[in-house]
Amino acid sequence: MAAGWALRRLLAVLLLLQPAAAVWPRPQVQHTPPGGGRCLLPPARFRFGHAAGSAVGPGCTVLEAAFQRYRALLFTAGRPTGNRPVPFTETPPQALPCTQLLVFVTTPDCDGFPSLDSKESYKLSVSEGSLLLSADAVWGALRGLETFSQLVGRDQNGTYYINKTEIVDFPRFPHRGLLLDTSRHYLPLRAILETLDVMAYNKFNVFHWHIVDDPSFPYESSTFPELSKQGAFNAMSHVYTAGDVRTVIEHARLCGIRVIVEFDTPGHTLSWGPGAPGLLTPCYSGKHPSGTYGPINPVLNSTYQFVTSLFQEVSSVFPDFFLHLGGDEVDFTCWKSNPEIHAFMKQMGFGEDYRKLESFYIQRLLDIVSSLGKGSILWQEVFDNGVKLRPDSIIHVWKSSKPYMDEMADVTKAGYQALLSTPWYLNRISYGQDWMAAYQVEPLKFEGSAKQKDLVIGGEACMWGEYVDVTNLTPRLWPRAGAVAERLWSNASVRSLQDAYVRLAAFRCQLLGRGVQAQPLYVGYCENEFGGF
Repeated sequence: MAAGWALRRLLAVLLLLQPAAAVWPRPQVQHTPPGGGRCLLPPARFRFGHAAGSAVGPGCTVLEAAFQRYRALLFTAGRPTGNRPVPFTETPPQALPCTQLLVFVTTPDCDGFPSLDSKESYKLSVSEGSLLLSADAVWGALRGLETFSQLVGRDQNGTYYINKTEIVDFPRFPHRGLLLDTSRHYLPLRAILETLDVMAYNKFNVFHWHIVDDPSFPYESSTFPELSKQGAFNAMSHVYTAGDVRTVIEHARLCGIRVIVEFDTPGHTLSWGPGAPGLLTPCYSGKHPSGTYGPINPVLNSTYQFVTSLFQEVSSVFPDFFLHLGGDEVDFTCWKSNPEIHAFMKQMGFGEDYRKLESFYIQRLLDIVSSLGKGSILWQEVFDNGVKLRPDSIIHVWKSSKPYMDEMADVTKAGYQALLSTPWYLNRISYGQDWMAAYQVEPLKFEGSAKQKDLVIGGEACMWGEYVDVTNLTPRLWPRAGAVAERLWSNASVRSLQDAYVRLAAFRCQLLGRGVQAQPLYVGYCENEFGGF
């Protein structure tokens, strides 16, 4: 008990010492001069505007939507104050008002989608009577607007202000993702859109949509409508219509977030079977079918006709260059039991090595996807099993059967780009501050050359759905996923757990003020508790 009391006292002291204008994730460079003064923000007069000479001006949907979002977030009753807020009064004489944040964007592209190569750097300057945000692209402007929103405070008189600050910021890794599993439990559209919003607050930029799996097929396909009619939990209520998917993609775009969809094959496809007769492998018990089914049947021409048609549709619906093709946890038991597959193995000279059969399927799938003008991301088993991959394939590391840093070394040594998820499975929970373990991960801490480490493009936090649905998704994700967000955005030297605790606790309070039901890090309170009391 004494030790617990001492820790609570230390954390309370740390919170009292919290610096003004702490940002999550921490910017690359931030200079706030001590006693440097502040700029007051009068809500009735404050505006976002386009700087002279900016390549992007009025009519840019990405920025106009962001201006509306952030104006609502800036001037809300949920912002903490030293005392009870009072109505805003005119600017006191000792400080100059800042009535406009001017945004300057160099590149005139506002109608496209973010990509792996998108520029997210920005500079933010807060000086006496002047606010300027400059960025190479609108995606960087979005990140800068989020930082600006976190810098705004509210004093004991209810007056909004921002301290004089200079920030130069950019992401450490270009791929900073969050996976949601909508097969094991269906997540309503509203929950996905709200998650995208909080991802943007954390500067995540990839929504990995694990949309279908063994338990259910909620994606409503225009080419194969029977897949969701037969494979969804409920074909009327537990599906994502074409309109739903468009809504997710556009909402994500306006937040500067890519949507990478995953259709995992040849395993994890049991929900596909009822809507696609003949697609899955019939399993045998002795000489007779057992009535059960295994992975996709890789020996039939009809399989590849089906896969080509499905991925033609998926490629046209989801605009990102990359598709996640899965390829993990392929159980060979059913293939081994099937006499037709035995005959095919013999014909192809595969012997008893079913990894060669898996490779045969994956190579044909990769060729199909490539012919559609798309790139491929695959789970690590495909690499581990020696499948012949295309040079531009991205390998997603997730297993813990061997040290994941050894896997990262092996993947990059072979010349493939790599994503890391092994230490960031946030569906796994434990008592205490388990965010700290996620925070202390260093993605490049493996034996390898500088060239190998350049092949690590980032990572993803994963929220698998066995025990997660809309009732516990948000508090299980936030603020824990923020630890991953900072590790992937901020400089590698940003590692202090004490500093991170202070800033993450403050950020969590900001999330509550924004209506996000983020769970506490430890003992304490927020001036604006969830629900507004």
